[in-house]
Amino acid sequence: MPRIICRSCGREIYTTAPIEQLFADERRCPRCGASLQDDRRDAERRLNIRRLNPDDDPGPPDEDERRIEERRKIRRRRGDSGPNGKDAGWIE
Repeated sequence: MPRIICRSCGREIYTTAPIEQLFADERRCPRCGASLQDDRRDAERRLNIRRLNPDDDPGPPDEDERRIEERRKIRRRRGDSGPNGKDAGWIE
């Protein structure tokens, strides 16, 4: 299914036919009336895969976690302004 977008308002229009097969009035945005164009982001522009592990070393590193203890030592919220530890919303 082709991705057709309106570059004026950002609306994405779903059609079953490519934009070349649509009539002139069908090539207009139903929201703002601007002319529609193919989505520029539709085609993949990358020439290679960025995050590819080497063949001889697949997977994550064998080291342990760098952070041994928690980063936050105290709670970020005060007990009087929001829910406390017994209320819903806090995961302990």
